[in-house]
Amino acid sequence: MKVGLDVGGTKAEAVVVNGDGGIIARVRLATGWGGEEIVRTVVAAVHAVAADAGAGLDAISSVGIGIPGQVDPGTGRVSHAVNLGVDELDLAAEVAPALGVTVRVENDVKAAAVGAYALRGTAHGLDLRHGSMAYLNLGTGVAAGIVVDGEVWRGAHGTAGEVGHVSVDPAGPLCRCGQHGCVEALAGGGAVAQRWGRPGRFPVLDVFDAADAGDETARELRAGIARGVAAAVRILVLTADVDVVVLGGGLTALGDRLLADVTAELVASAEASPFMRSLRLEERVELLPPGSPAAALGAAIIGAAHDPRPEEALTHG
Repeated sequence: MKVGLDVGGTKAEAVVVNGDGGIIARVRLATGWGGEEIVRTVVAAVHAVAADAGAGLDAISSVGIGIPGQVDPGTGRVSHAVNLGVDELDLAAEVAPALGVTVRVENDVKAAAVGAYALRGTAHGLDLRHGSMAYLNLGTGVAAGIVVDGEVWRGAHGTAGEVGHVSVDPAGPLCRCGQHGCVEALAGGGAVAQRWGRPGRFPVLDVFDAADAGDETARELRAGIARGVAAAVRILVLTADVDVVVLGGGLTALGDRLLADVTAELVASAEASPFMRSLRLEERVELLPPGSPAAALGAAIIGAAHDPRPEEALTHG
């Protein structure tokens, strides 16, 4: 059995994947703050999900961890995971002795890209050894992971897919990176909430509801979200020519309300260009099914990559 974890700012989700590639157990625990607590959370989550699967640690062949921040996949070191209180943490080295299994660590968006690729392949009966997909994560920030023929495409320096800080409107809102009009400044949940400036548990949902009620500020923000996401889709298709862009992350809880806005923006922006219309971008965008454990599943697949049969693990993912 293989274990995968998605470690987020508030919760850690763990899954157990059996030899046939099926998820047979899934648990969530609150995430601790700081390096020591992250290690404790990961170890506790592995024990909990193994128990939920009715197995001991001796039945687990590998552990994969998806986590925010910069990750050196060759060593398992994590840096700049600011939302977790981690500056530098050798996560694999800290966790492996406590579990007695091989541990691999990957950036959470890249792990989610692998998981989304596997889930989509299973749902559509695709050969996962061939094809391409971009996973666009729409959360507090915006980032993407690209999978080609079942493998994460990292680029020369590991930044392939970092579309959040591509400026698409030099006259647009100021981004936290210092540029104006970045994709993230338009479509990131944190930036939208800051510009909305009104209290609420789910500011982006409030923006959509207020826009439907005719609030002009909300309508501008909502239109900006569609422009930002559509721009990211165009960037991913025009640079990597992926088959499909799958939208995931917290903003996708809006479901078809978000997807309809994005596809309408893609159609409108391509109206004057026969070339852009020929790409049919509106047909190459999908939503990750709600509740899908994409990052945890992807982490399990990545963690099992040392297995002599990694292709089988991916194909059944």
